[in-house]
Amino acid sequence: MNILKFIVIAAVVAVLAGACKGHNEFDASGAFEATEVMVSSEAGGKLMEFNVLEGDKLEKDKCVGYVDSVQLYLRKMQTEASIKATQNRRPEIAKQIAAIQQQIATAEYERERIVKLLKDNAANPKQLDDSDAAIALLKKQLAAQMSTLSTTDRAIVEDITAMDYQVKQLNDQLIKCRIVNPVSGTVLAKYAEPGEVTVTGKALYKIADLDHIFLRAYITSGQLSQLKLGQIVRVFADFGDKDYREYQGEVTWISGQAEFTPKTIQTKDERANLVYAVKITVKNDGYLKLGMYGEIKIDTVNE
Repeated sequence: MNILKFIVIAAVVAVLAGACKGHNEFDASGAFEATEVMVSSEAGGKLMEFNVLEGDKLEKDKCVGYVDSVQLYLRKMQTEASIKATQNRRPEIAKQIAAIQQQIATAEYERERIVKLLKDNAANPKQLDDSDAAIALLKKQLAAQMSTLSTTDRAIVEDITAMDYQVKQLNDQLIKCRIVNPVSGTVLAKYAEPGEVTVTGKALYKIADLDHIFLRAYITSGQLSQLKLGQIVRVFADFGDKDYREYQGEVTWISGQAEFTPKTIQTKDERANLVYAVKITVKNDGYLKLGMYGEIKIDTVNE
């Protein structure tokens, strides 16, 4: 009986030792993450079309739907019609001052005739003075008319410019009624359905590039000297029941500031209070999933 008890205890100790050894063979642990993008509506209204399903792979700049834009389009048409009507109200300055310019030309011709008559003593100086006064009056009338017409024309041009900006604003709002996918990736979650009414800023779906994900791990200060940006390390994805799949990863980010050890993370030195976050970029072969645990070995594959 004592022999059997000794065998059982020895087996348990061996299992625990093996487990501890398996755990300590890794330098750091963490979880796989990806850069997630929350795509929100840039316009308010009814979702007329929304072709997105969870798990879909979408290309960048692909239009996946649109928000009702009828009212915006009608406002644009109304503004463009107002621009045309305002343009028709612009004064034709050349035609409106043509009559008074002709009067000035006639008065100047009459003055020249009086000057010639004075040389022949066929006219008196008062006639010349009256002619000069008439010409001066006509020129003042022309200047006043030009000023009024120019002021009116400038005001109309400014009104047209303001309405042009309104059209550009409406065009921008019409463009934003289209739901355009911002990055290539896989749809992780969908938050709206066609026919629903959305508002500006409301989340429609979440997408991430699952082909290139990263393991966020935490290392101690003593391990900092063993890692550098661009370094290749071995990454082990934890599939449970001691089932690991090995990948090649590249160190793409090392935090410049220490933080307290996250509760869900174990490091090589579990007694360390402060750790540094690192990102190890891994090319996904389709087996890796977000939130899956993984470990790294700092002894690089290219050493």
